[in-house]
Amino acid sequence: MSPLSTPQPYGLVGMAPRYDQGVEIVLVRHAQPEWVRNGLNVVNPPLTELGHRQAAALGDVLAGEHFDEIYVSPLTRARQTAEPVLARLGRDEVVAPWVEEIRDPGWHGTPAERAEQAYREMREQPVEHRWMGLEGGESVRDFTDRIRLGATMFLAERGVERSDHELPVWKVAEPGDRILLIAHAGTNSVVMCHLLGLEPTPWEWDRFVLGHASISRLEAIPVHRQHTFSLAKLSETEHLDPAERTR
Repeated sequence: MSPLSTPQPYGLVGMAPRYDQGVEIVLVRHAQPEWVRNGLNVVNPPLTELGHRQAAALGDVLAGEHFDEIYVSPLTRARQTAEPVLARLGRDEVVAPWVEEIRDPGWHGTPAERAEQAYREMREQPVEHRWMGLEGGESVRDFTDRIRLGATMFLAERGVERSDHELPVWKVAEPGDRILLIAHAGTNSVVMCHLLGLEPTPWEWDRFVLGHASISRLEAIPVHRQHTFSLAKLSETEHLDPAERTR
C-alpha cells in the first residue's frame, strides 16, 4: 500500500497525511461519439450505441458518490454522457461553457477522408508548428490558454488559487469540496496539467491516455500551510466491460 493512502507521517518537513485533503476534482471524459456517419464527418456528434452503454455504466458507478458540484461541457457528446449520471444522482444539468473541447474546422458533412488528412498533416508538422492546430479550427495555443484561464477563474470563485510560488502550490479556502466535470480528452488533459504545474504543449491529448467514459481524479493534499494537487486516478475504466473499452 502506498504511504499516501495511510494516515502516517511522511518523514519530510512540511508534509501532512493525505486524509486531510483540500478539494477533489473528478474529470470524466465523454463516451464514444459518432464522429463519422455514412462516410461523412459529424461536427458536435452524438454518442454511438456503444457510447450510450458506456454512459449508462458510468452512471451506475458514480451513483454512490457525493459531489458538491457537477458541470457539463456544452457539446452533445458530453451532455449525453452526463444524462445517466445526473439521473442516478438526482441532479439537474449545469453547463459550463469553459470546458468545451477545442473547436474543429467547419467540416460537417464533408468526406471523412478530409479530417483524416488534416490530422495526418498536423502530426507531420515540426513540433513548434503544431501550436497552429488544424487549419480553420481553434489553434492549440488559443485552446490551452482558454482552458487554463477558465480553470483559474472557476477555481478562484471557489476559493482555490495558485500561490505566488515557483512550485505548483495552491491556497484552498474551504477544504473538502468534491467537483465533477464531464468534458473531453483535451479539456481534461489541459486541466490536469494546469493543476499539476506542467507547462502546456501542442500535444495535450497525448500526454494522458484517456478512454471513453473514463474517470480521472485529482486531490489537493496539504503541503505545509498550502496544498498541491495529486493525480490519484488516471483514466479509470473498470466500470466498463473489457470488450467495450474504447478511446
